[in-house]
Amino acid sequence: MGLNKKVLCFIDEHGTAGEPHFALGAVMVWARECGKADKAFSDLLPSSANEVHASKWEAHSLQLLLTRFQQAGVPASLILMNKACGSRHGDRPQIYAHALIDTVKTAINRFQKAQRIHNIGNVEVITDLNAQNAHAQFRQVIDAAMNADGRFKAVNSVSPIDSSASQMLQLADLVAHSRSWLKKPDTDAKRLREVFGIEIV
Repeated sequence: MGLNKKVLCFIDEHGTAGEPHFALGAVMVWARECGKADKAFSDLLPSSANEVHASKWEAHSLQLLLTRFQQAGVPASLILMNKACGSRHGDRPQIYAHALIDTVKTAINRFQKAQRIHNIGNVEVITDLNAQNAHAQFRQVIDAAMNADGRFKAVNSVSPIDSSASQMLQLADLVAHSRSWLKKPDTDAKRLREVFGIEIV
């Protein structure tokens, strides 16, 4: 399949797999529109910001960045989603893998509905490289799901890379970090959706 049919999904985490409050942030977009989203985000960053690490920024600065990003004419296909990952069964790499699978399947479902298409069959997942997703246990769980786990069979590859190589991974980090802003889940989740375009799941 060509670029026009490919979907990219960028994943980063908030917290640590197996610990309370662990969540993943997902950024999903048509591959053909990824460059537009990347430029919209990059153009808003200070020239001194070589890489965005959300945990090192003040909440107000991150929220202003997200607000301006939503106003910057981002692609219509872009989905920002934050999903809590409650399972604590297995070793950390296995927990991370299952969380990623559930998050990507949920994102695919929302993407298909938003784009009014029945099936997606060419999804590339890019995730921030860490000790969990570099582990053999992670790869075993992912490979099994790519072969047999329903909607996740649409995934052609899962590639852990250093976040410094991708502005969209850094955006996923910001989306993941937004979980920390949920002081009143109902009202804050509504605000995240309406103001920042982030769906809380």
